[in-house]
Amino acid sequence: MYYVYILASRRHGTLYLGVTNSVHKRLDEHKAGTGSLFVKRYGVHRLVHVESYQRAEEAITREKQLKKWKRDWKIELIERDNPEWRDLSDLLV
Repeated sequence: MYYVYILASRRHGTLYLGVTNSVHKRLDEHKAGTGSLFVKRYGVHRLVHVESYQRAEEAITREKQLKKWKRDWKIELIERDNPEWRDLSDLLV
């Protein structure tokens, strides 16, 4: 499986989009400060949205699509399924 995910610093805060084949490992890297300089600099650690795909190409295409979206559209996407901006990392199996 491949995943497109959105991290946030807080509700309506700084957003970060990424793609990975291991959400747990990637989140651990981000929290350790080794995943991305942007994430480290802005403290973007709260997993607020995640989508899964069977193929890497699908996930990469979706990530590129979301990166082109306006910020308001990304916020609407997050709030559709996670209106409280809860950290979803504990819900991952």
